[in-house]
Amino acid sequence: MSETQSVTSLGIAPEIERRNRMIKYTIAMTVRVVCLILAMVIQGWLMWVFFIGAIFLPYFAVVNANAHGSGEEKESSVKAIAPTLAISADAFMKSEKKPD
Repeated sequence: MSETQSVTSLGIAPEIERRNRMIKYTIAMTVRVVCLILAMVIQGWLMWVFFIGAIFLPYFAVVNANAHGSGEEKESSVKAIAPTLAISADAFMKSEKKPD
């Protein structure tokens, strides 16, 4: 018997999740371009901060964009249960005996 799934227990649609990840990645890459431009214009220690941001931001953008689950999703209450097979020890004892 299968339980019906409630609409409130369903996860985010793959299209919406993909769109949200693309938006996060696009925003991060836009910030990276701004960091790169500012690093070319500004001098001093702040230039190095912008260069570091431009270098390391892609890593964090990819990790953030590919992170699954935002904490808002509810887990489904439907669980798959695997059948189990129980064999008693007597079955093995009977199979070991050889007919006389």
